[in-house]
Amino acid sequence: MTAKVVSTEIMKKIKLGLIGLGRIGKVHAENLVYRVQAADLVAVADPMEATRDFANNLGIQNFHTTPENIFDNQEIDAVVICSPTPTHLPIIESAAKQGKHIFCEKPLEMTTKKIQQIIDITKQNGVKLQVGFNRRFDANYRRVHAQVTSGKIGEPHILKITSRDPAPPSIDYIKSSGGMFMDMTIHDFDMARFIVGSEVVEVFAKGAVLADKAIGEAGDIDTAMITLKFANGCLGVIDNSRKAVYGYDQRLEIFGSKGMSKITNNYSDTQISFDENGRHAGLPLHFFMQRYTEAYCEEIREFVEAIQGDKPVLASGEDALKATQIALAANKSLVMNAPINVTQTFLSVP
Repeated sequence: MTAKVVSTEIMKKIKLGLIGLGRIGKVHAENLVYRVQAADLVAVADPMEATRDFANNLGIQNFHTTPENIFDNQEIDAVVICSPTPTHLPIIESAAKQGKHIFCEKPLEMTTKKIQQIIDITKQNGVKLQVGFNRRFDANYRRVHAQVTSGKIGEPHILKITSRDPAPPSIDYIKSSGGMFMDMTIHDFDMARFIVGSEVVEVFAKGAVLADKAIGEAGDIDTAMITLKFANGCLGVIDNSRKAVYGYDQRLEIFGSKGMSKITNNYSDTQISFDENGRHAGLPLHFFMQRYTEAYCEEIREFVEAIQGDKPVLASGEDALKATQIALAANKSLVMNAPINVTQTFLSVP
């Protein structure tokens, strides 16, 4: 089935169905209902009957425990997928065959083979596919990106990214997440490509268990340093930790031949006090739900607008594929304790 093309003259509201009312699904649902004027969330699907009240409180009467009703509903133009990662491929396939455009939370899938399948399926059915790399839609990151692409800082030479969570996730999550590079650093890998504007060709990763020994017992790491080499010659470094006691630490710096651009942490307020003991200020915003509140809304708004205007999306399936490719290379580097050619890893990993 061919995807619906919405006239840019009419600019009617885009009708959406949402699948998965977990933490991030609820965020997207509220944004679609309250903050994205061009959207009309007409149905949700979630296997937990307890989420029905949440949907009803948003004024959504079409609640389903399975997504088939959303696929079959011909008035729905697009779906927002917030279900567990192993369900993404079959859900996307079913939605695409019904001509529905797709927004899917990351990770898109856990292997490059399945991600490529998803890309192929959406292209064959002529539907848009946007991935939930929300940081691309953050106003500060976009400003830095614009400075790089406009040549304001000259040729990029050094990229530095710091990304540290305030506390580790549950061990159950660790066991099914695909590892730190797949569930956490993948945002940084995507941001590295987005900011530098060049592909990562080599990665060298070092990791340790320094914050929570239970994470190591589950087979993962909680602390990492990753160096990157880009096709354009730029060098990059990413540092990650699953436990920063002072809050959510999100910083970026890009240094080039004509200057430098950087992003610092966001705070709940800008008040600073001084006394005989020193200078005192508040902590960074606590976690991603607070830090990227506006980015989550903007990514959904731009997805809807891309459908209305038949425009390309900012975070595509190909972007998910590239970020996953780097994450898999980083995992391989960690095991082998050696720099890894990203392209060769992509060709050799299923």
